[in-house]
Amino acid sequence: MPANTTASSGTTGSAGGETGRKKGRRARLIVIVLVLALVAGIGYGAFWSVSTVRASYPQTTGSLKLDGLDGNVDVKRDSYGIPQLYADSDTDLFRAQGFVQAQDRFWEMDVRRHMTAGRLSEMFGSGQVETDSFLRTLGWRKIAQEEYDRVLSADTKKNLQAYADGVNAYLKGRDGKDISVEYAALGFTTDYKPAEWTPVDSVAWLKAMAWDLRGNMQDEIDRSLMTSRLDAKQIEDLYPAYPYEHKPIVGGGAISPVTGKFDPDATPSTNLGSNTVAGATEGLNTQLSSLSDTLDQIPALLGPNGTGIGSNSWVVSGDYTTTGKPLLANDPHLAPQLPSLWYQMGLHCRQISAKCQYDTAGYTFSGMPGVIIGHNQDIAWGFTNLGADVTDLFLEKVSGDGYLYDGKVKPFTVRDETIKVAGGKSRTITVRETNNGPLLSDRSGELEKVGQKAPVVNAAPDRADGYAVALKWTALEAGKSMDAVFELNRAKDFPSFRKAAEHFEVPSQNLIYADTKGNIGYQAPGKIPVRLQGDGTMPSPGWSSAYGWKEAEIPFDELPYEYNPKRGYIVTANQAVIDEKKYPHLLTQDWGYGSRSQRINDLIESKIKGGGKISTEDMQKMQMDNTSEIAALLVPELTKINISDKSVREAQKLLEGWDYTQEPDSAAAAYFNAVWRNILKLAFGDKLPKELRVKGECLYVPRADSSGPVDEQGKLVRECGRRDGDTAQPDGGDRWYQVVERVMEDPKSDWWKSPERGRDEATENRDQLFARAMADAHWELTAKLGKDITTWNWGRLHRLTLKNQTLGTEGPGLLQRVLNRGPWNLGGGEAAVNATGWNAAGGYDVVWVPSMRMVVNVGDWDKSRWINLTGASGHAFAAHYTDQTDKWVNGELLDWSFGTNAVAGSTTDTLTLKP
Repeated sequence: MPANTTASSGTTGSAGGETGRKKGRRARLIVIVLVLALVAGIGYGAFWSVSTVRASYPQTTGSLKLDGLDGNVDVKRDSYGIPQLYADSDTDLFRAQGFVQAQDRFWEMDVRRHMTAGRLSEMFGSGQVETDSFLRTLGWRKIAQEEYDRVLSADTKKNLQAYADGVNAYLKGRDGKDISVEYAALGFTTDYKPAEWTPVDSVAWLKAMAWDLRGNMQDEIDRSLMTSRLDAKQIEDLYPAYPYEHKPIVGGGAISPVTGKFDPDATPSTNLGSNTVAGATEGLNTQLSSLSDTLDQIPALLGPNGTGIGSNSWVVSGDYTTTGKPLLANDPHLAPQLPSLWYQMGLHCRQISAKCQYDTAGYTFSGMPGVIIGHNQDIAWGFTNLGADVTDLFLEKVSGDGYLYDGKVKPFTVRDETIKVAGGKSRTITVRETNNGPLLSDRSGELEKVGQKAPVVNAAPDRADGYAVALKWTALEAGKSMDAVFELNRAKDFPSFRKAAEHFEVPSQNLIYADTKGNIGYQAPGKIPVRLQGDGTMPSPGWSSAYGWKEAEIPFDELPYEYNPKRGYIVTANQAVIDEKKYPHLLTQDWGYGSRSQRINDLIESKIKGGGKISTEDMQKMQMDNTSEIAALLVPELTKINISDKSVREAQKLLEGWDYTQEPDSAAAAYFNAVWRNILKLAFGDKLPKELRVKGECLYVPRADSSGPVDEQGKLVRECGRRDGDTAQPDGGDRWYQVVERVMEDPKSDWWKSPERGRDEATENRDQLFARAMADAHWELTAKLGKDITTWNWGRLHRLTLKNQTLGTEGPGLLQRVLNRGPWNLGGGEAAVNATGWNAAGGYDVVWVPSMRMVVNVGDWDKSRWINLTGASGHAFAAHYTDQTDKWVNGELLDWSFGTNAVAGSTTDTLTLKP
């Protein structure tokens, strides 16, 4: 037993009732399989015993001594291992939170902090040096340290330190194998030992969140890459304007000319016009592909970055609910991972006072104190990504030790970073920064030539060997987002909620709100830049002060919000926040296109207009809505086409009478999504440059467009895609819905022309291309699912596999099979409300999911419901590793106890932490 803890009258990982016994039997079987599988340590000659596997299981009953506590803390876990903590002071509460999260999830926490610090090589060796170099260049850890040292409040730092103390109390005296079984596996190849946790480790995680939710940086790169193959009009076709028939979040309002603040009831000026300003560059050549390749290698902890992904949240006023109080739903769409990104938890002061201020529960991140999404005793809140454009790429003219700015050479800001490598020599890199930010191109030799052929303004300096590329990003400035987490947890009304939102600077999120007095609201927060020129859709010239950002961002008081709108509900699902013609500031040109949000709006309106009231069950059903908007557009046209091939015609008949829902057992959904994938490939994908197309997919293009192996006639060049399947284009998100809807209006558009290839004849118009796509889809599904179309179903194509972090993706194959779980056959789909996302360029596998789901019954908290993607535990063979996943797949939610009596009634294990 570690020196800092003493156990008494306790058991390890026990659970009550028949459910607990079943889970225990299943866990024992898994342990036996693991031990048998890992005899001889995956070839390293070591033997893993049952005791090795179970050594890291947390103690969940009895009592433990925890140094630094002022009083006892009770840790009450339900039958799913979800902990509710009870303490008498803030410091005791957060110290215990650190201890308990480390019990369940320390491996996950350790990997995260090494990622945010650019130190993955210390754990996993030389294969991570390139990733570490890029992350060191971004400087997440450096900025987090600045925040902690000079920006965050004293109370926040006290809470962070208490949390770190709790983590370290758990680590003290424990070897790696006593912390998590992954350390035992890592021990076969390295002598890595976990270091102590620090408060900055927690702060840095917010930078990872901000990176994955950074907005349109990938779109900015993709537009630039497209200039090598497409003209300006074609690129415009592929990035259509936002369709405002898809309702924005905020229904009205404007910045008041009297107060200078946003007023939900104000009338906008009629002459605002467009806030788009033409940029200095018309495009960049494919040298930017190197940056895109580098970005592909950075861990996307929250999911692929694209217009089809995001999150759902909505809140309905008590005037329209069966409870008479607001109902609030939220389901963030993020990368599937094991364990889930989220950790369910309750943080309760036994008595609210100045000494102990918290009574809150919900979803948090392992490694961070507080609750991110959830409710307290007075209010509930949810998040979706706002998608504000908070990044810009700048072309920089560099020479020697400096860069050109307004005709003069300014010196770089320079720092050296040493990367320690497990089992190898340390590497040192030099990070150079301009006044716009770090030079990302220094992490890639090709990017030193970026912009060699890009059209720029006449006043541009000589290209010489090309321009470097710098990143300007709001998250590279010290901010107060960590303060906002605690302020949100303590908020009691809409004014205090908005005050907390003001400090939530990065990542910029849509925040929805409800309180026990029946109020509902919305706030758009974030540090959002004001550009001197340009609209952020293309890289800008860094050598001129005419570009760049103004010193002050959009003032918080001028950001949109709503409070008790007359319609009685608020929906946020990554659509436009407000009509750009009615708002003077540029938030972004690259919104999600509103398919999910409009479907949710329609579902709510249909219920209300029909005279019904919305129940908790209705909210839950809405979260599982599988309707495909693009199917409703295309199927009526697809079923009109005359198909002569009997086998393809048989498949076409599946679409007749289909209701456009994507249930896992639907043959029609399987066939339609295959047709959709092939339409996108033929009409658009094959016309994109190789940097955007999926890896391994090769085609012949005109020789003038590329270089590579030449065909027999010497006119065409074989060219292969370069992008990972999760991020390749066309991804099939709702941007592509709008692209196709608009091109549909011209059946003879050049987009419908596709050359002869193999057995396929060339197409000259829309219907010919649709017919070819239906034939290609039939052959594809025959190969994947068999000739008998009665056995086809969407779930067999659309599968979710949960992969254990790091070793479940990069470890030996046998280890991956033991650590990972699945697959599960899923319904839902791209841009559906039940957003089980897939990338149409890469295939049908699920690449992002509703990472959790909750429906909050405001005021009657114990009738709220929630679910996580996996389970509370990060221990691969514990009972709570994936014990929520089957219910998540089926759209079920668990009861969510909050009040003291409800928690007591659902508790199966109680652990008392003592001073």
